[in-house]
Amino acid sequence: MPMAENPNSLLRTWLTRQVPQAGMAWLHGQLEKLSGTLADRNIHIAFGLIPRRMVRDDLKLTQSDLANAQAARPGWNPQGWSLDEAARVLLLCHVAARYKDFPALFTDLCRTADVQEAVALYKGLPLYPAPKALVAQAAEGVRTNMRSVFEAVAHNNPFPREFFDQDQWNQMVLKALFIGSTLAPIQGLDARANRPLAEILCDYAHERWAAGRPITPELWRCVGPFAEGAALQDLKRALTSTDENERKGAALALSSGPGAEAKAAFNSVPELAALIADGRLTWQSLHTRP
Repeated sequence: MPMAENPNSLLRTWLTRQVPQAGMAWLHGQLEKLSGTLADRNIHIAFGLIPRRMVRDDLKLTQSDLANAQAARPGWNPQGWSLDEAARVLLLCHVAARYKDFPALFTDLCRTADVQEAVALYKGLPLYPAPKALVAQAAEGVRTNMRSVFEAVAHNNPFPREFFDQDQWNQMVLKALFIGSTLAPIQGLDARANRPLAEILCDYAHERWAAGRPITPELWRCVGPFAEGAALQDLKRALTSTDENERKGAALALSSGPGAEAKAAFNSVPELAALIADGRLTWQSLHTRP
């Protein structure tokens, strides 16, 4: 079986396929320059200039490309990246292999970054060395109210699943709801469900109910595995909502609930139970971007 290509090689291949020759010649020149003296000033300048040298377009990837990304780094999903984001991540990976204290450089770049730069920095998290030393800055990234920056860390990114502690994870999930983001693209959402998170989400649901505000049905996904006691009563309440999507979310949550009482609540909505049983109703099909 052939060895998987490394992420740097894949990024170069994908960029070469799309970026005009002049743009790639400039990028290769910058990488060559940064193979010599790694002056912080040169890194910052090259990182900032990349969008001016790249055509404004999405990184176009085939299913084979995405499979190669998974083989190179499990969980890596560059779908939805732009060309300048890919070039910026390539540059950082190139620098990181030789830079004495890459976590310090990464933090410095994040602190001075504009929104587009921050998105690129955080999307590259799965590919950088010394990941544990990047956790504090990654956690800072999901504290933002800027959805594009938040989603660069939280969505289609294996880094939080692998390296966030429980408190950081739980705060990320709650923050997604606060800023109107979605939960479906968060990797490891079901595997990292935990009772404290379920309690936090139920409290949040009560706040929304008290204020007469709608609840995204995705909220219940992390509650279902702990559908007992007060959490089960909350799911039963959601199951009677006039919002059809909230009812669907509650039914999906109850389908993974423990115990006979959760099963009985699930069976009390046979029309939804039938949709779930034959695969016509799933968290993915329910997910719609606000």
